[in-house]
Amino acid sequence: MKKIVLIFPVIAGILWGSAGVFVRILNEFGMDRYTILSTRMLVASAILLFALLIFDREKLKIKLKDIWLFLGSGILGILGLNFCYNEAVNQLTLSLAAILLSLAPIFAMFLSAILFREKITVKKIGCMLLAIVGCVLASGALDSSAGLKWSAGGILIGILSAFFCALYGIFSKLAANKGYSTYTIIFYSLLIITIALLPATNWETFTAFLQESPAPNTLFAVAHSVCTSIFPYALYSIALLHMENGKVSILAGGGEPMAAVIMGAMFFSEIPTILNILGLIITITALSLLCMSPKSTGADIDKTQKS
Repeated sequence: MKKIVLIFPVIAGILWGSAGVFVRILNEFGMDRYTILSTRMLVASAILLFALLIFDREKLKIKLKDIWLFLGSGILGILGLNFCYNEAVNQLTLSLAAILLSLAPIFAMFLSAILFREKITVKKIGCMLLAIVGCVLASGALDSSAGLKWSAGGILIGILSAFFCALYGIFSKLAANKGYSTYTIIFYSLLIITIALLPATNWETFTAFLQESPAPNTLFAVAHSVCTSIFPYALYSIALLHMENGKVSILAGGGEPMAAVIMGAMFFSEIPTILNILGLIITITALSLLCMSPKSTGADIDKTQKS
């Protein structure tokens, strides 16, 4: 199980990276970013509620004294991440915003060291830095043909998006340590966000989208919620049960540039450059090194023998 679960955060990162496909299509329809986010959370919450009512109602039970955990994972984690990232995209180029988001493992590593006493090893730092270099290359930020748009405020809010991304992992792990299941954590996190975003949601636009082509667009809305909310957060949370938070964050961060390149080529005819491909190779190498058994390196063998 521990070997299989290594791929979970990578898949989560790829699924989060696929959000751009859905967002582009919904933006073209005229849906604003708050409506896109709130309706995505609403549909995801409804699907999870339906599933839990049928298969395991016990997972809907929580203690009122623990509500702060779900407020943290929902408002500070998921909503904070999405809000800051959307604002960063408005002020920066997409590539620069993506690079700043890839800094999340740094925050996750240090917060986990303080809260969970996870060790900050040379291997973790090296793999994290290598993954960030890969993200920079894969994002296309170094492409001379693309103008780099930036601002001090945009960079600050982009860094905040990485911080909030790390906070989701922290609050999720705290909730899991109290005995709450993955699906309980995700459901209440998404439900809290849905309630918070209700005043900012343009329901007329969303209704018009569904009415334009009921069956295909309803399926699209469900796929949007399942692929970018339910599955990735579930995989990420399950990985936290078996791995250190810092390691999970690095693996998930490495999955997003893969999705950006693959989805861009598949859906928008964006042909990857040599630098994009080199970035993917570097990122995959970094993630592979991070996943290697401690017995695979001489330094770690020494540690094992000493123990």
